[in-house]
Order: sequence, then C-alpha cells, then structure tokens
Amino acid sequence: MKKFTYEARDQATNKIIKSDIQAESENAAARLLIKQGFVPLNIKEQMGDGGFLSAITGRITTKDRVVFTRQLATLIGAGLPLTQSLNTVMEQTQNKQLQSVAQEIIASVEGGRSLSDSFAMHPKVFDEVFISLLAAGELSGTLDKSLQRVAAQQEKDAAVASKIKGALMYPAIVLLVIFAVMGFMLFTVVPQVENLYSDLGKPLPLLTELMVNGANFLINFWWIVIIVVGAGVYFFIQYTKTENGIKFMDNFKLHVPLFGKLFVKLYMARFARTSQTLLSTGVSMLDTMNITARAVNNVHIEAAIARSAEKVQGGKALSVALEPEDVFDRLVPQMVKIGEQSGRIDEMLGKVAQVYEDELDEQIATISTVIEPVLMVVLAVVAGGMVGAVLFPIYSLVGGINI
Repeated sequence: MKKFTYEARDQATNKIIKSDIQAESENAAARLLIKQGFVPLNIKEQMGDGGFLSAITGRITTKDRVVFTRQLATLIGAGLPLTQSLNTVMEQTQNKQLQSVAQEIIASVEGGRSLSDSFAMHPKVFDEVFISLLAAGELSGTLDKSLQRVAAQQEKDAAVASKIKGALMYPAIVLLVIFAVMGFMLFTVVPQVENLYSDLGKPLPLLTELMVNGANFLINFWWIVIIVVGAGVYFFIQYTKTENGIKFMDNFKLHVPLFGKLFVKLYMARFARTSQTLLSTGVSMLDTMNITARAVNNVHIEAAIARSAEKVQGGKALSVALEPEDVFDRLVPQMVKIGEQSGRIDEMLGKVAQVYEDELDEQIATISTVIEPVLMVVLAVVAGGMVGAVLFPIYSLVGGINI
C-alpha cells in the first residue's frame, strides 16, 4: 500500500486540509478522500519513509496505543459512527507511524472488513489480546467498553514492566561506574607505577604486574577485545532467538537468584490480569487460556497453560487443571477455585492480579533497598583493591629507600 500527501477541501467547513493517506493508487486515495467528505485538490505519492531515523523517532509506544485506544472508546461510546471516530482519532494522533497505521485501518474498514480484522493486519502494533478483546466487543455490542478494558490492560502491564526495569537500572549504573573506575586505573595510574619501578630497576609485585600486563594487552590489542566481545554478544543474541535459547533464558528468569521470584510474580500477575480482562469481555475459557498462554511471554508458563487448557477441554475445572503445574504459584489455583465456587472467576482473577502487582511493588522496593549497599561494597572492594595494588608497592619503594 502506497502513501500519498494530499491537499483537499473539507466540504463541511470549507477549510483546506493537508495530510497523508495510504491507498493502493492515486485514484483509490481520491475515492477515500471523497468518501470522507473531502474534495481532493492535490495528491502526490511519497517516495520515501524517512529511513532509519524516522523508524526510531516514529516508534509507537505503549502510551501512544493507550491514548489512541481511549480516544476511540470515548468517541464510539458517544455515538459517533465508527469511520468518523477513527478519522477523528487519527487526526489527533501525533505519532506519524500510528497515523499511517490508522489510515490503513480506516481504508480496511471502509473496504468492508470488521474492526478487529482491520486491527489484526498490524500484529506488531496491536497484540493478540487487543484483537481478541476487540472481536469480543464487536460480537457483544460493547465495543467502547472493550476498548477501555484493553487500554487499562496495557497501562497495568506497562506499569509493572517499567517498575522492573527501574529496579534493574540502578545495578546497571553502579556496574558501569565500577568498569569506568577499573578502566581509569588501568590506563592512567598503573602505567605510571610500571615506569617508576622500571626507572628504579625493581621487580613489580605480582598483583601490580598482573594489572600492568592486563593494561598493556588492552592498549596493544584493543581491537581483538572488541572483536571477541562483539562476536560473543552477537552469537549470544542469536542464540537467544533460537528455540533452545528462548527456553534457556525463560528458565533462567524463573530461577535467577534475587530476581527469580520477581519474574514469577510478574508472570502470575500478567496471567491473572489478562485472563480477567478476556473473561469479563465474554471470551470463552479455552480461547482465554490459549491467548493468555502467548501473552505471558514465557515458554515454560505457556506450556503449563497449554497443558491446563487440554485438561479444561477434557472437562476439568481450571483450578484442578492448574494445581499440578509447578511453575504456577500455589495462590493462583486456590483463588481460582474460590472464584469457581462463587461463579465470579473473572473478579477473583482480578484480585489475584492485584495481589501480585502489590507484591511486585513491595519486592522491587526491597530489592532496591538491599542491592544498594551490596553494590556499594562491591564498588569499594574493586576500587580499594586497585588503589591498594598501586599504592602499596609505592609505599614499599619509599620505605626501602635509604636516606
């Protein structure tokens, strides 16, 4: 589908509008503008998309999607026709890439496709949970409520992910400082100590000699280090994209010291929140489990949900199906069982999600509190060790000089 820049007159306000539109051809673009109530004055095909920089600056963020979804829900809830609502939201959207996606959705809807099918044409922007909630809203006639639910779902998921990234940011910064201190000592101070010993004709202490050899190697063969590190990072990234690599990384997240329980709570919250949102919109239990399995974003949790789905399809209750799965925290099947007994499983899943989200907040705060002094000690040991390796030899030299 091609992109065109157009200039047209709005028949309702008689104003001249300049914007972009996507269509198969210039004639198709003109027909779309006429359907939208515009009189085309000039239509010109765009020859490029702005390249790599445009792709970076025009990235569609979670906030962009949430605002887009909430605005669309508000307009539909107010009784505006679907196409008019989409056009209004598109005009209010600041993100150029999302505007382009919205134009394609409008063209698809005007071509006769359902709204969910039109959104499904952009899986990189709108995930399976979004599409499923949209389809359920269309079938039940509660499209505006479904859009509000999916916006809330996206906000909560993004908030939890942001808190975890925030908890990991501090250790990353401290480690960067440690490496910076090591680099400064190796490349500036240690060579001066080597020259001092060389001038005095004294042998270097073992620790200082190791540091000198390491610094000389890095200075003379820095290109080898860059090649080896770059190749290692590249092959590791490629490995994590393979089936075995994904399994390894997902298993590592579940069992890594200190952060393992954090990831477990994240996945439990994501499972419960997504399931609650889907079930409350009218999606069937089996469809909910199949969609949630992929939305959790961990292959081991996904496999456990898939096994449970097979048991549910065979007639077992969800709580019974989840019970044998070790990757699930024991609280989940217990709370689900209470929901099954009361006939309000979606509400109970919402409470489960809230419990885990609250626990995540507490654990992130705890980890941040614990890890700060630990990293400070590590920084002090590394910096102190390197300073000691430099200063002690100098003191021994000074003490050995006869005046």
